[in-house]
Amino acid sequence: MKTVRLTMAQALVRFLDNQYVSFDGKENKFVEGVFGIFGHGCVVGIGEALQEPNHSLTFYQGHNEQGMTHAAVGFSKQNNRKKIMAVTSSIGPGALNMVTAAGLATVNRIPVLLLPGDTFACRQPDPVLQQVEQFHNYSITANDAFRAVCRYWDRIERPEQLMSAALNAFRVLTDPAETGAVCLALPQDVQAEAWDYPEEFFKKRVHYITRTGLDNESVLRAADIIERKKKPFVICGGGVRYSEAGETLAAFCKKFNIPFGETQAGKSAVVFDHPMNLGGIGVTGGLAANKLSAEADLIIAVGTRLMDFTTSSKWAFKNPDVEFISFNVNKFDGYKMDAVPFICDAKSGLEKIAEELERRNYRSSFGNRIKDVKMEWKSEVDNLYSREEDSSGYSQLRVLGLLNEELLDKDSIIVGASGSLPGDLQRLWRAREKETYHMEYGFSCMGYEVSGAFGVKLACPDREVYAMAGDGSFVMLHSELLTSIQERKKINVLLFDNNGFGCIDNLQRSQGIPKFGCELKYRNPVTGRLDEGGKLISVDYAAIAAGYGCRTLTVRNSEELKKAILEAKESDVSTLIDIKVGFDSMSDGYESWWRVGTPEVSDKKEVEKAYRELEKNIKKAKQF
Repeated sequence: MKTVRLTMAQALVRFLDNQYVSFDGKENKFVEGVFGIFGHGCVVGIGEALQEPNHSLTFYQGHNEQGMTHAAVGFSKQNNRKKIMAVTSSIGPGALNMVTAAGLATVNRIPVLLLPGDTFACRQPDPVLQQVEQFHNYSITANDAFRAVCRYWDRIERPEQLMSAALNAFRVLTDPAETGAVCLALPQDVQAEAWDYPEEFFKKRVHYITRTGLDNESVLRAADIIERKKKPFVICGGGVRYSEAGETLAAFCKKFNIPFGETQAGKSAVVFDHPMNLGGIGVTGGLAANKLSAEADLIIAVGTRLMDFTTSSKWAFKNPDVEFISFNVNKFDGYKMDAVPFICDAKSGLEKIAEELERRNYRSSFGNRIKDVKMEWKSEVDNLYSREEDSSGYSQLRVLGLLNEELLDKDSIIVGASGSLPGDLQRLWRAREKETYHMEYGFSCMGYEVSGAFGVKLACPDREVYAMAGDGSFVMLHSELLTSIQERKKINVLLFDNNGFGCIDNLQRSQGIPKFGCELKYRNPVTGRLDEGGKLISVDYAAIAAGYGCRTLTVRNSEELKKAILEAKESDVSTLIDIKVGFDSMSDGYESWWRVGTPEVSDKKEVEKAYRELEKNIKKAKQF
């Protein structure tokens, strides 16, 4: 057996450079590059290995560990999980900064490889700078925090352990059912230790992502369930997109006259004007999908994890005869809502079921009702899009209408994550091309928007990418805006400034709680409180972005917005448009409900009223 003597870090880089995936006969290089912020725990180990010119991985200098990991997630998500970036950091705070983004990746079922530096395996110089010492268990380090948010976790304490750890890492990263964040903790001394690695460890390795099909018995069982139902309704989840099954689902629903609603992850797998596409479903869904899903006697969940926003906290499905079936590669997701699970890839599963249903001449009994509710919802969206102002100022919905209907190119990609914008976008945004809607809403992580948009731009360098972020989210994390300038990868940040956390203020007041702690105000010097007469703070976000080198514009009305978007399109550097919108100018729920922890006891009568309403809705919701 031939061997080559390398440090563990050098071997890791060489291994990463030779990983490929094959899907439907198309082969791609899997690891495109590495994001990193160097510190003492990684710069002389993996940093030295990355500096060498003997590999094809691109190194991207991040500016916040959470931000650069979000960018890696955005890159992988936009590539439908067929390409990834690795992310490396120093020990301690650098590593812990990535934990939030690791949770985001795992919740959303997106592969990302985390390579945090770790304390010394030999322990000789302990405690080293940034080391967290646990008195009861000295083997615990800061990197153990990743265990709770990763699909696979390992610590490489000897250089030869890299081989089994790396193979297991890529087993998980390339598995559609198990994928998420993977963490390989790298003690800083072990990174630099050498080993005689077998050359075969570095050979080109192809990971085959295969489609899990249904056996004939399963096809017949699924078709039997659908055939005896008159009003089936499909939920189109992210698995439809990652399976590249959008056209298959669209054809399936059209052939059998079955309407479908979109989750945040599933939106834009099929274009908005498909006759069976009723748009967003659930808490942040629209009237059309919520009406027909409430009438449905069968819910067909395709590639969705059925989170509370999708199911309206399991309250959405009102038909007393409703049943659930699920097509999913992941058994954990397939069994949710007491569904009959069919463990399969979305595309292959739907194709098989379609063949059998066609043989049986099946068709739903919805008739023209699908068209009627779709037209009703279109009129409502048109109306919302046309409102220039409301009682609180320039309407956020009018901004979205202009962007969607007039100003953005139809192949532009929009990116979002948190606040009121995900609700408005899932309800109202009309995706005219496939895979142009990119929402992280499994974790609803503030700060993803700008970083994720940069990752999307790396995945689609020839398309315009727009991060849609509230002011609260922008303030929380926008570090990779600087990275986009550094890399000359232009992104557009559309910053909706409503002076605080308007979405949460809306939730707060809906439960009978007076305004408190959500608006961006100075503390009242007389009362000592934030929300009793405190003056609003005016922030010039354009000036912040200008300091990074961005082109910036400020907008207060539609004419200024039209001009700003034209200028942004002409810009060759990242651009931020500071859009001053009204605090309450968002859309509301349409025949949906969301369970939150409303206080059972309160001195406020409106809170007590909200709690009584909560009790009623809990009784109406499914309990499994």
